[in-house]
Amino acid sequence: MRFAVRLAYNGYNYSGWQSQDNARTVQGEIEAILFKKFRQKISVLGCGRTDKGVHASDFVMHFDCDEDISDGFIYHFNKMLPKDISFYSINKVDKDFHARFDAISRSYVYKINTIKNPFKPELSYYFPMIENVNFEAMQNAANILLKYEEFFPFCKTNTDVKTMICHLSQSRWEKNKKTGEYFFHITSNRFLRGMVRLIVGMTINVGLGKMSLDELENALKMQKRLEMDWSVPAHGLYLNKIIYP
Repeated sequence: MRFAVRLAYNGYNYSGWQSQDNARTVQGEIEAILFKKFRQKISVLGCGRTDKGVHASDFVMHFDCDEDISDGFIYHFNKMLPKDISFYSINKVDKDFHARFDAISRSYVYKINTIKNPFKPELSYYFPMIENVNFEAMQNAANILLKYEEFFPFCKTNTDVKTMICHLSQSRWEKNKKTGEYFFHITSNRFLRGMVRLIVGMTINVGLGKMSLDELENALKMQKRLEMDWSVPAHGLYLNKIIYP
């Protein structure tokens, strides 16, 4: 039987989602718990591969198991899991369901705070300089991305992807004057390695006057690297919504 799990995790203490040798990962922690529970090796497949330090407030994985599992297992799983990983639901799905390939859209949010908060240093990027940005220019840069489908300028080097095509449906900034927080929202059918953090850095550079909209347009048209790129820190990034048919 195949089961789909919706979960969330704080990625600060992990080297990303995917299992790695000699590194603590979210997938590795979950597979260790499943082994303890069922006394057999069970591999889990996730809806994506978040990088080191990146969080997920909405994540989906699937695995196969001979035993029937219901939502009643949630409490027991959560007691065994580390405090920074939480299961929300477990459902039996069709045998051909795939958490990664069946997802039709993924959304991320990047969180920036301008007021130093000692209670969430790893949950939001403290960057008070963003208060000096031209917010309209920053939003215009985000809007330009919606005109394009290829995103080579926003892909980390040494990646093995076969295509740079992504279909963006949302790219926008939001700010909360009362709390001093800024949020960047982006949605696409897929994302390239490191893409969101590079995009956030680019829009901030535009807002700070370090890069022009013409430079951005030219890089996208020519599909070339930006002369000034900036991958913002991982701990402000959240995978926050996965959609299936």
